[in-house]
Amino acid sequence: MFICHTDAYHSDERRNLPNHILLLSIFDKMTTDYLIIGQGICGTFLSWNLIKAGKKVIVIDQPQPFSSSKVASGIINPVTGRRVVSTWMIDELMSFAWNAYNEIGNKIGEKVIEQKNIIVFPPSQQMVDAHAKRIHEENSFVNQISSDQFQDSFSFLFKTFEITPVYLVYLYPLLHGWRKKLIEQQFLLEEEFQMEQLHISAQNIQYKNIIAEKIFFCDGVNTFKNYFWKNLPYIYNKGQALIADIPALPQDKIYKYGNITFTPWYDDLCWVGSSYENEFETELPTDEFKQSVTLSLKNVLKIPFTVIDHFASLRPAALERRPFVGLHPHCPAMGILNGMGTKGCSLAPYFADELAQHVINNNPLTPLVDVKRFSGMLAR
Repeated sequence: MFICHTDAYHSDERRNLPNHILLLSIFDKMTTDYLIIGQGICGTFLSWNLIKAGKKVIVIDQPQPFSSSKVASGIINPVTGRRVVSTWMIDELMSFAWNAYNEIGNKIGEKVIEQKNIIVFPPSQQMVDAHAKRIHEENSFVNQISSDQFQDSFSFLFKTFEITPVYLVYLYPLLHGWRKKLIEQQFLLEEEFQMEQLHISAQNIQYKNIIAEKIFFCDGVNTFKNYFWKNLPYIYNKGQALIADIPALPQDKIYKYGNITFTPWYDDLCWVGSSYENEFETELPTDEFKQSVTLSLKNVLKIPFTVIDHFASLRPAALERRPFVGLHPHCPAMGILNGMGTKGCSLAPYFADELAQHVINNNPLTPLVDVKRFSGMLAR
C-alpha cells in the first residue's frame, strides 16, 4: 500500500534512498504556489500557463545541451505511420498549438512557430497507395503534387505528395527565451534537483528552503528514476540525428524520404533524422547511425552536402502512447506532465494548459491521459 508522508519516502525498508531531511530554520523558508522540475517543452508550457493564471512558480532545471526537447526536430505532423492516418486528437491539438506558440512567442519576443509543409517521396508503391488513399477523404491532410521541381535535388521513383498543414516549432528560441523570462522574474533555479531533499505531506511539499502547494515532474527520463513514478508503464526511446549543410536545398519545406526527414535547422543548416531505438547499448551517438544515414543521403540527394554534427538523446514515452498528466492518485501534492514520446511539440501545450486548469479550477482531465488510470500500479 502506498503511503504519502515523510516516513514512507525515507523508509530504507521500502527503497534505497537517503533517510535524512534537510532541517531549515523557519526564517530561511520561502513559499511559492508550485515547484516545477524541468524546463523542457513540458516544464516551459506548464510554468507559462500557471504564471499566466497569476500563480507563483519556481522552476528547477540544470542546463543540458542535449536534452530531448533541445535536439528534437520540432515538427507537428498531422499524420503518422505507414497507413498515413491522422494522429490522435490532431484537430484540437493543431489549432491549440498554433495559438499557444504564437502567444508565448509574442511574450518572449521570438518567432517560435511557422508553417512548413512536408514534401513526401514514398520509397515504395505500397506507400504511394497509402498516401493516395487519403487524398479524397474528408478533411484530408494529403495532396498529390507535381514532382518536377524536385528532380534536380532528390533521386526518387514514385509520385510526390504534400502533407499540409505542418508546423515547425523553433525550440531553441522558445526554451531559451522563456528561460530568460524566468530568470528575470527570479523563478528559476539552475541546479540539479536532489530527490533526497524533498519532504512530502498530504498538504504541501518542502524542498530545501522552498515550501510549495504542489510539485510537478517534467524532467524527461529523470522523472522515471523517481520512486513515486517508477512503476508507470513507460519506455526510454533513443533518437539520433545529424546536422548537415545542404546549401542547394530550399528551407521553405520539410522533406521526407522513407525514414529520413530533412528539417530546416538554425543557421541555414538541416536536421536529418531521426532514429527510433527502443533497444540500445549506449545513450551516446553511434558511428553506425552516422555511417548509415550518410550513405542514405548519398543515395537520396543529387546535391552536395556536408555532415556538421551528430547528436543523440533519450525521450520517455508511454507504452500505450498516451502521455502521463495529472496528480499522483495517492499523493495529491505531487503531479506529472511527461511521457510525450515523439509528439511533445503537439501534446505539451494542450495538456500543460489542461493540467493547469485542473489544478487551479478543478477542471477535469482527458481520461485517456489522466495518470490516475494507473492508480493500482502507483500504489505499489
